[in-house]
Amino acid sequence: MRQSSVRGERGRRATVPEPREHGEDDSPPEGEDPASHGAGRRRGGQGRPKRSRGVRILRWTALTLAVLVLGAAGAGYFYYEHLNGNLKKEDLDLGDSKIGKPEPNADGQTPLNILLIGSDSRNTAENVKLGGAKQDADRKPLGDVQMLVHVSADRGNMSVVSIPRDTRVTIPRCTDPHDGTVYPKTEGAINQSLQHGGPGCTVATWKELTGVYIDHFMMIDFSGVVSMADAIGGVPVCVDNNVYSHDSKGHGSGLKLTKGTHNVKGVQALQWLRTRYGFEDNSDIGRAKAQHMYMTSMIRQLKSGTKLSDPGKLMDLAEAATDALTVDHGLGTVKKLYDLGNDLKRVPTKRTTMITMPWEYGGGGGYVLPKPGDAEQTFSLLRNDISLDGKDKKKPDATPAPTAPKEQIPVVVQNGTASTVLGPVSGRAAVITSELARLGYAKATANTVLISQADTTVLYPDEPRQGDALAVAKSLKLPKSAVKSSTSVREITLVVGNDWREGTAYPKAAADDVDKTPKSADALNGEEKGCMKINPGYTF
Repeated sequence: MRQSSVRGERGRRATVPEPREHGEDDSPPEGEDPASHGAGRRRGGQGRPKRSRGVRILRWTALTLAVLVLGAAGAGYFYYEHLNGNLKKEDLDLGDSKIGKPEPNADGQTPLNILLIGSDSRNTAENVKLGGAKQDADRKPLGDVQMLVHVSADRGNMSVVSIPRDTRVTIPRCTDPHDGTVYPKTEGAINQSLQHGGPGCTVATWKELTGVYIDHFMMIDFSGVVSMADAIGGVPVCVDNNVYSHDSKGHGSGLKLTKGTHNVKGVQALQWLRTRYGFEDNSDIGRAKAQHMYMTSMIRQLKSGTKLSDPGKLMDLAEAATDALTVDHGLGTVKKLYDLGNDLKRVPTKRTTMITMPWEYGGGGGYVLPKPGDAEQTFSLLRNDISLDGKDKKKPDATPAPTAPKEQIPVVVQNGTASTVLGPVSGRAAVITSELARLGYAKATANTVLISQADTTVLYPDEPRQGDALAVAKSLKLPKSAVKSSTSVREITLVVGNDWREGTAYPKAAADDVDKTPKSADALNGEEKGCMKINPGYTF
């Protein structure tokens, strides 16, 4: 072992061991006498040069840092696993829908659809305290807030569509994954779908109502909203008058604000999101609008970076988010949530649009129904990845020529009417195949595999055959928007959707290429900073 000299008693030199570095040998150089090796070092003579104290300190510091880095990496891993463990996971779809994922565009991109669900669960003491109604503590939760977030395939715009909780819809047959209970198809308020086995039945209900494929869901309860609002540091909201959401009959969320802008967080943020009595006409429609204002404000605040640049606040947000959320298994890790966040971050705020599904009252005002025409028009925009803000760049109206005479063009016809709500229409592929043959497409054949698709489409496998697909669409009087590129087909393929369940004349020809959001959707742009209108009966 290498030794260093220090001054001992009576001026004699004594030797003490010096820390040996990794890989250093105690033995003398080859061929050297051990005694002279030791003596020579004591005299500072012919042995190896002595390293400076500074070098030794640097090496010890490096070793210490290495241990700390490895320890931090291990701690990071365990914290990552801790966050993953916070996430609660459920099945994505409890129904029997055969709706498929949209075809990728020419660049291989597909849109992303995420269903956001706000649960009124009172299954914990904290949720009972926040939500009141102790008598509902053992009741299955309702999905009182439901929003579909549609992110375009190119991540250039985002559309958010709310559906009022009392909207009367068909809830499809769902099977509870926990106890195997089968809930038959029924008519009811859309918020009741959560009670039919969990969020996967709400997803199934949305798919059947809208015809939109849903990739993921995220669900949060009362206490989750509070913890998230606190972690974010509050969200600015505005009211055009003093408001107190409370009356003598016990109606109201308890929200109390003076006129102007306020930074709401914690319980107050939950009150804002739950307020019905006091906003506009005291209905779910006003509540949905308030929720849109909250979301757009929160997005603007998060995008400003003030909360994400502070590591401590970022950890608080990660902790609150993972602890608050229930997600589908496909979104069940922090890494996947992070990737999703990056996708959403790419969307410009000015290209974010929030709407409420076009609706009308039914049952004497006792519930809400999708507005005929306008609701379907809105859902069609989502299915066809057309932005709700109307600012998509228009593509050149090119109509390439067919590659061959129509009698030489092979066309495969497939029945896409396998709706679990409406039921399939048997023989549709054969009927339209016969119609194509009558129109001169002698090589048209029927595919017997039954699928579910809302819109009738004509798919083509490669660019040269786009003209063939357009020719087929024109013969059947289908809109040009029905013609789409697809990497999953080998021949021109006509899918007869649920919008064409009978006859040989396409029923939607008059509404060709509708690409505007109905005015009844009450759109809100992501950069708007308006104030909620207060109902005169709830001011002070």
